Parts: sequence; structure tokens; C-alpha cells
Amino acid sequence: MTTETLTRTEPLARLTTAKLPYAPQSASTARRLVRDALADWELGHLADDAELVVTELVSNAAKTGCLTTMRVNIARVTNRAGQAVRISVRDGSRALPVLVGSAHDAESGRGLALVDRLAVVWGADLEPYGKTTWADIAVGRA
Repeated sequence: MTTETLTRTEPLARLTTAKLPYAPQSASTARRLVRDALADWELGHLADDAELVVTELVSNAAKTGCLTTMRVNIARVTNRAGQAVRISVRDGSRALPVLVGSAHDAESGRGLALVDRLAVVWGADLEPYGKTTWADIAVGRA
């Protein structure tokens, strides 16, 4: 049995969230959530990059082996670089993500490198029962 709870905000609101199962299929739901939020905010030009970022973050969370649900948030934020869309995934693992170099033809290990390239800034915050990994995509990005 899977648990999926989507919470859509009103157009131009600052936060959209979803509670998703730890399963690879959750990435497609997260992509749809991101695409819809960006369309509501008239930021559709960010959709391709944002969908890649959320796919990587959700996929990494799904690999943690946690048994409950992950929470995906898409929010409008202001950071040191200006206006951005923050994509964050909260999971039940306290293992922090690590950016590692990978060979050009490697079949895995490139996800965080992709996030690093697409985001103006990214990171992970430890919490008492897990962590939240997040990435900010600049609104001005064409």
C-alpha cells in the first residue's frame, strides 16, 4: 500500500508540498508537483531544471531504506543570490548527501553533481529524525 498526499496551494502562494512513499515511482509525482507549482507561479521556464533536481533528490531519499513517507516541498524563497525556487525533500535518514566525482561514463553517482550544476546553492539540514536536502534554482535562470 502506498501513501500519497498532495497539498496544492492557491495560485501564487509560496509553498506546495507532497507526502510520498519511499518508492522510485514517487519521482514522477514529484515532477508533476514541481511542474504544476511552477506553472501557477508563471515560472514554467524553470520546469526542466527543477524536474531534474526533484528527481535526483527524491531518488536519493527513496534509496535510504526508510519505511515511512518523504515530504517534498517546492517554495518561493529569497537567498543570497536573489529570488529562487527551493526544492526540498525530507527523509528519515540522518546520512548526509556527499558530492563525489564520477567518471563520465559511470552509470550512477552523478545525481548530486547534476543538482550542484543546476542549483545556485544546495545543502542538507540534519533534523532529530532525519534530514532535509534542498536545492535553490534561481528565478532569473533562462
